[in-house]
Amino acid sequence: MNMIEIKPIKKLDAELSVPGSKSYTNRALLVAALTEGKSVLKNALFSEDTRHMAQALREFGIDVKEKKDCFEVLGSGGRIKTPKKDVFVGNAGTAMRSLTTFAALAEGEVVITGNGRMQERPIQDLIDGLKCIGVEVKSKKNNGCPPVIVSGGGIKGGKIRMKGNTSSQYFTSIMLSAPYAQKDVEIEVIGELTSKPYIDVTIDIMKEFGVKVENGSYKRFRIKAGQRYRAREYSIEGDASNASYFFGAAAITGGTARINNLDYGSAQGDAHFVDVLEKMGCKVEKGKGWIKVKGGKLKGVKMNMNRMPDVVQTLAVVAAFADGKTQAYDVANMRIKETDRIEAVKNELTKMGIKVDAKEGSITIHGGTPAGAEIDTYKDHRMAMSFAIAGLKIPGVRIKDPECVNKTFPDFFERLKELYK
Repeated sequence: MNMIEIKPIKKLDAELSVPGSKSYTNRALLVAALTEGKSVLKNALFSEDTRHMAQALREFGIDVKEKKDCFEVLGSGGRIKTPKKDVFVGNAGTAMRSLTTFAALAEGEVVITGNGRMQERPIQDLIDGLKCIGVEVKSKKNNGCPPVIVSGGGIKGGKIRMKGNTSSQYFTSIMLSAPYAQKDVEIEVIGELTSKPYIDVTIDIMKEFGVKVENGSYKRFRIKAGQRYRAREYSIEGDASNASYFFGAAAITGGTARINNLDYGSAQGDAHFVDVLEKMGCKVEKGKGWIKVKGGKLKGVKMNMNRMPDVVQTLAVVAAFADGKTQAYDVANMRIKETDRIEAVKNELTKMGIKVDAKEGSITIHGGTPAGAEIDTYKDHRMAMSFAIAGLKIPGVRIKDPECVNKTFPDFFERLKELYK
């Protein structure tokens, strides 16, 4: 297994742009595939996850071209072909969930599958929801996980009641393809909806391509049938989750990091990670299209991180250097991500000499003086990137399987090297 050692940096003074948002890129690819005509997706993210989505759409007969700095997508107006083979999406959760509804628009049977970890990640709530609107779909192994078998023929539409506390991606999946249903689609949320900002991203991109979603305070969503996405040129904003590593690095080292292609007003919930860092003692400045963080004396905080679960690992590493305890709570869905992220964070911070208390839906880090260690990444890109920033402060941090960052940020370690210049 490959391994990379991160060297401490004397002074962090970074100004950079991050790759385009994964959440926006994958949604934009699918939406563009449903338009009638050519869309150009500028500043798109090119990574394993987005390439899995692009290739899957090609299997459905969509012409997707990867250019130097954009995807060109020739939409088919919702008329998609039945793939000739199983559609493989690796461990790309957004692609797996979104394509499950999309596949219903094909005429024949479609099998969507992924790697070993993906075949352990639940999808039953989405299956049950789709059955309510006339889509025949089932788990191939009858275990509520992928592979899924979707019998095409269209989406009838109607009403769905779906639990909100498992994954917002189930809602995104149905919403993205709902305009092409035979009648209106209405989704009622049972309980509290998790990760609301990801639904904001979905609604935002649907609006940008010409489709309106009626949002009843995150308790009910209604998408009227007959609406159609319009092909267009679309610029994708920077990825707030990926920006978090550089903001976290500034917090840990006492340096500064400015991201130039991210707006604080973004629909991405992770853009508000800087609010957490500010509460911990950092100084935050914001402008039109940029955010800057300057590190300060760090103190522990207690935060509900349900709106931004993808930056909890970054927070946990920062918290290891803070005075006092930091608790991130209401994050139970971290356990069904690329790995059980709560347990993974606990394991690796413990190696570094940091005490961690982990419960079903929360994690508490007792700040102190971390020591270097070999970090297992569990094939999870966010484990690799979040723990790498600790190496900018302390010696001896070695990241195993660094290639796992290809999932969302292929040149992450090259960007880290540039910080030393």
